[in-house]
Amino acid sequence: MTRVVVVGDLMTDAVARAAYPLARASDTPASVTMHGGGSGANAAAWLAVEGGDVAFVGRRGSDIAGRNRDMELMGYGVDARLVMDPDRPTGTCVVLVTHKGERTMLSDPGANAALSLEDLPQDLFQRDAHLHLSGYTLLNEGSRAAGRGVLGFAARVGMTISVDGASPAPVERVGAENFLNWTNGAKLLMVNADEAQVLTGRDDPVHAARVLTAWYPQVVITLAAEGALWYANGRTEPIRVPAEPVPHLVDATGGGDAFCAGFLLAWLDGKPTADALANGCRVAAKAMGHIGARPAL
Repeated sequence: MTRVVVVGDLMTDAVARAAYPLARASDTPASVTMHGGGSGANAAAWLAVEGGDVAFVGRRGSDIAGRNRDMELMGYGVDARLVMDPDRPTGTCVVLVTHKGERTMLSDPGANAALSLEDLPQDLFQRDAHLHLSGYTLLNEGSRAAGRGVLGFAARVGMTISVDGASPAPVERVGAENFLNWTNGAKLLMVNADEAQVLTGRDDPVHAARVLTAWYPQVVITLAAEGALWYANGRTEPIRVPAEPVPHLVDATGGGDAFCAGFLLAWLDGKPTADALANGCRVAAKAMGHIGARPAL
């Protein structure tokens, strides 16, 4: 089994799920709960509960939230390598979930913004391991040097590398060309259709995937209710799979992180690409069937 080393963000998610359509500039009844979050940490949690061997590298505050997030990751079976920041709090994200399950996020990176190359345990970076880098590490100016550094180090030791696109708005803010240059060298890019459009200017996901293979040998694009597709250099047509049905969409937060975990487990195990896509869709559907971005402990 290939060990996956996830480098990325760790957050506490304050999830407010509205009972009715949002009453702008007024009051809407909601259920408010606290959960572990952060795209990188979410992917690591799903990797672990789905049977993977996974380590997570990140940064937390010296607060109660940071201690709880650390203990949660260990509870999932993640080898958590968290550096405790004495000055910054653990990152926090306010997640507004509509009555239809759609979500909008307001993020304060906290300690994540201070991730540095010195925080990366050298023993994890070995030729037979795989690096998965959360795109947020590159999109945040404070942790960008660490993200770029770990990509270079992993490439030098011969690790395979995957990167996710994080979120379309911050990708647009830093610029598509910058993101593509920073992640050049990764074997696999995983993005959703909106992120693919920001990176390429193409509305059609298949056209976007073809453009992206100029930078990455393999590209996966998730298509929400339409499933997911994979495309690689030299192919004439992508491989596509339908979405796994979600009987009751509760909270879409973390669906993309769960997809990454499910896909990577099968892909690294040498399973057929269609099976890896289907496994990603299966794990994503599990994530969207309950509140919060992580598996239930």
